[in-house]
Amino acid sequence: MTDRIQRFLFERTNVRGEIVSLEQAYAEVLSRHDYPSAVNRLLGELLCAVALLTDTVKLDGTLSIEVRGEGALSLLMAESNPGGELRAIARLADSADLPADDIGFRELLGEGRIMITLDPTDGHRYQGIVALDRDSLAGCLADYFAQSEQLPTRLWLAADGVRAGGLLLQRLPDESINQDSDAWGRAVLLADTLKAEELLGLEPLLEVLRRLYHEETVRVFDPKALRFGCTCSRERIGGSLLSLGAMELREMLEEQGAIETQCHFCNTRYHFDPDEVEALLVSPDGLPPTRH
Repeated sequence: MTDRIQRFLFERTNVRGEIVSLEQAYAEVLSRHDYPSAVNRLLGELLCAVALLTDTVKLDGTLSIEVRGEGALSLLMAESNPGGELRAIARLADSADLPADDIGFRELLGEGRIMITLDPTDGHRYQGIVALDRDSLAGCLADYFAQSEQLPTRLWLAADGVRAGGLLLQRLPDESINQDSDAWGRAVLLADTLKAEELLGLEPLLEVLRRLYHEETVRVFDPKALRFGCTCSRERIGGSLLSLGAMELREMLEEQGAIETQCHFCNTRYHFDPDEVEALLVSPDGLPPTRH
């Protein structure tokens, strides 16, 4: 029952929610890199956050959250799509010492910003930006919703390097269905009592909701499976190479004899020999089959 996300709502109110649990997808992300423990935990929180937001906005496309800081951790990024595929990456600053295991969110990242990008299959790309003004990822994301979406939204996130979990509550603007004016405040107050070990350790997900909201009328929907999935491909890597320009690509070939590159998310390596690069320059859509 791990690696699931489940939507729920409180009957006769304008309050809805999502709850998520990750284990295998989280392990897949961590297995591809060697990050310090503090970064591993924050990556778990970010994976849960991107899954919750993707399911909340009902986007037919890709949603990504990119955290950029000026501290020891310079980049944290996670991406999700409606198919339930997740991937994430982190990058430490070049000159930074390895952070301590118990380092806090703001101390790890310093000053910075969070960029949330919605890239629909059809339509225009949208990006919202919020500063790192809170002491937690969940707090910063709540600020994003308050500023960009103008929807009261709260998140609770936890991760321990093995499992990750998250809870999202949101108050919708339709007051006509709200027969209980205290529902939002009560739902948030109860969620604030949730301990990290409960969010990470209780199975199934419904047990968390039962403990928190046993006196509420909660409607739950079918859970959706989540998994690790990287969207890299030879075509996408080729497109990135093309952005360098023909002159630079030919200079790289002259110096190296071939172009070797890899996906930063999954570490899959891609090889382009001179003939393949020339074919790419002539016809970007005519790449030969993938060869790792």
